[in-house]
Amino acid sequence: MLAAMKSLFHFAFNVTDLDTARRFYGDILACQEGRSTATWVDFDFFGHQISLHLGTPFPTAPTGHVGEHLVPMPHFGVILQRADWQALAERLQAAGTEFVIPPHLRFAGQPGEQWTMFFLDPFGNPLEVKGFESLDAVYAN
Repeated sequence: MLAAMKSLFHFAFNVTDLDTARRFYGDILACQEGRSTATWVDFDFFGHQISLHLGTPFPTAPTGHVGEHLVPMPHFGVILQRADWQALAERLQAAGTEFVIPPHLRFAGQPGEQWTMFFLDPFGNPLEVKGFESLDAVYAN
């Protein structure tokens, strides 16, 4: 078996306005801005790199069956420790974020128990943020 490599995840996607993106990802989500040009901006998305480029956002649809919900597909997000998840949920609520699926607990008492929330960025890109008591439980089955 190969040893696990240290890595960062990189995801590039489209937005229609970089100033609006800076307010959402920088101010509301508290992601540190990195390099940028007139057509794109990078952010440190909870330790991973996202690159937001001017263009048409990808189409999505609520087709992912998870428990009793249909979640927007495709989507991306992050997994946080529960306390950090709760702080982010409170920051999003204080900012008046409209949730596709509001913050709630799913899979209670089961392996993989997690807190989750789905919301859209200002361009319709769906994000999911999960919260686990311990990140060691992320792949529990």
